[in-house]
Amino acid sequence: VSFSIMFELGVRSCLQYLEAVPWTEEEEEALRNLFTKHKFDKVIAQEVLARLHPQEPPSCQKLTMRLIQSVASGTDDKARRELKSLVQGLLSKSSVYQKDPHDLNKDEIYSMCNSCLQSLTALFLEATNSSPDDRTTKESMPLIARMSLQVDNLTWLLEILIEKQMAEEFVGIWADQSKLLMLYKETSAMVRYEVSRVSACLFLAMGRGRLQSSGAVRCRFVEVWLGPMLVDFGWLQRCSKGLDMKLLEEAIGQTVLTLPLKNQQSLLMCWFECFTKHGNECPNLSKAFQIWWRRSFSKASDIQSGVMYAPC
Repeated sequence: VSFSIMFELGVRSCLQYLEAVPWTEEEEEALRNLFTKHKFDKVIAQEVLARLHPQEPPSCQKLTMRLIQSVASGTDDKARRELKSLVQGLLSKSSVYQKDPHDLNKDEIYSMCNSCLQSLTALFLEATNSSPDDRTTKESMPLIARMSLQVDNLTWLLEILIEKQMAEEFVGIWADQSKLLMLYKETSAMVRYEVSRVSACLFLAMGRGRLQSSGAVRCRFVEVWLGPMLVDFGWLQRCSKGLDMKLLEEAIGQTVLTLPLKNQQSLLMCWFECFTKHGNECPNLSKAFQIWWRRSFSKASDIQSGVMYAPC
């Protein structure tokens, strides 16, 4: 009203008040519309405008990486959970915030992943070379807690990569962790099972169609990490930390079924033998086993090169 009657003192008074008080989202949107429709003197309106629009727009990519690095280096579990949820919400495709196609630096994220993997390998090396008493005296945080922290960072970074459809390379990186796998085999189950959370994250993404990778890389990943998953599944059930174990079982089966039938056979026979000995301590892949069997031995399996051979 003051603007329409050119009452400059009234305009100035209103703007001074608005600059000094908090706004609701509705009030903020009303102010944006007001400044779009009317041209105010910049000297008078500059303090309100400074709250509505940054004078020098920050680099979304730099801020995002700073947030991710800050969360990854945090040590307070409750704060980390809350802030991880906050950052993932900001980066989510369904977020209401404007999307910058370059809001993430892929190379920096992978550099952080590699740093976590190096730390994890060093921790496994420490676990194999030290006595139980040494594992708590060298660091203020117990060895298992430090491993859990690195795994948590790794799975969180992986979730971000999956959400941004950048995780294909990680499948190959994880499949090639030969040193980590060797150390894993020398470490007690109580210490090592946390590592299978990374494999679980990949199985869930692949089995639900959220992550695609080449057949050769996918096959290498499953052949390398399915065995440890079978061994660690019982431990993961007892300390799931939010993992949906039924979904994980189904996703493991679905991922195995994406491989050639010959590879499915060796993997599922390995599961079958493990399941007969350990029961519910293993994932139940019976459904995947039945599908493989049907595909391998039903009449339809006689179709080769487009020709169906009639039974004798």
